[in-house]
Amino acid sequence: MAILSPILSVSKDPSCYSFSNSSLNLSRSSFYRTQTILCCNANSGGIEDTHSKLCGASNYDGVIMKSIPGLKLRASVEPPRLKKELNHDMVESVTITEPGSDLFEEMKQCFMDFKEHKYMKKLEHFENLAKSQAPKFMVIACADSRVCPSNILGFQPGEAFIVRNVANMVPSHESGPSETNAALEFAVNFLKVENIMVIGHSRCGGIRALMSMHDDVEASSFIGRWVGVGMNARLRTKAAASELNFEHQCRHCEKESVNCSLVNLLSYPWIEEKVGNGSLFIHGGYYDFVDCTFEKWTLDYRASNLRGKSGKVAVKNREFWC
Repeated sequence: MAILSPILSVSKDPSCYSFSNSSLNLSRSSFYRTQTILCCNANSGGIEDTHSKLCGASNYDGVIMKSIPGLKLRASVEPPRLKKELNHDMVESVTITEPGSDLFEEMKQCFMDFKEHKYMKKLEHFENLAKSQAPKFMVIACADSRVCPSNILGFQPGEAFIVRNVANMVPSHESGPSETNAALEFAVNFLKVENIMVIGHSRCGGIRALMSMHDDVEASSFIGRWVGVGMNARLRTKAAASELNFEHQCRHCEKESVNCSLVNLLSYPWIEEKVGNGSLFIHGGYYDFVDCTFEKWTLDYRASNLRGKSGKVAVKNREFWC
């Protein structure tokens, strides 16, 4: 929001007013940021809200040159976006409100509340975090806006290294570089996390896209190629739940894809080594935001037959929170 105080004078041009001020100091940044200005129609005696036609970057210096001693901007009539106050034909103030400003005002208030009630009250903790981080958890969750691991599981700053992607997929080591396996390498080898949790969720659009793919058609879109990482989960779902309707198959696949991601995690030698010696644990989770329930389980590395044809995944410590 920008405020132009009553330092502007108004000339009585019949078509529009001219705004001038010898003390007005327009920087390059403020010149482009202030994109609307009030203009009054003298003939009608009324007030019209207008947007000014500003010059591009190439004309910036020319406009500033012309603004000394007077800056003149001719305005074209557009939908009103300005709040104005007039007193005896003098412009007192012009308030510019940009689209979405209310959203950012709310965001600003949330940040200020965080700073006052959390950051400042735990200043020493945040000062230590500024020096280094040592999270115990790495969380791989879906990018779905309804799924926020910090909110639903209570992670505080410094407690979890979180990666979010479409359908919470973990590609195998053989799949090549991606932002997800780069994050895995950083979390496991540098941050030394002790737990990795992959969290699936209800009504996942990525899983729905996976289940809608045809077996013999190669995906051409970014989404299709990415969710293809979970093709094993789709095939297992079709084999185990073929008699179910499509919605129930998707729900089955939402959980099956988590287990396939746990298997893919073990395709990274430095992850399997740590899981094997007990310094790293792999967990699965499933958040149902329809009923607000959470299911959690841990991969049983010793009991799993990951190298066999069946690719059996054994789990332990299964819990259901409701």
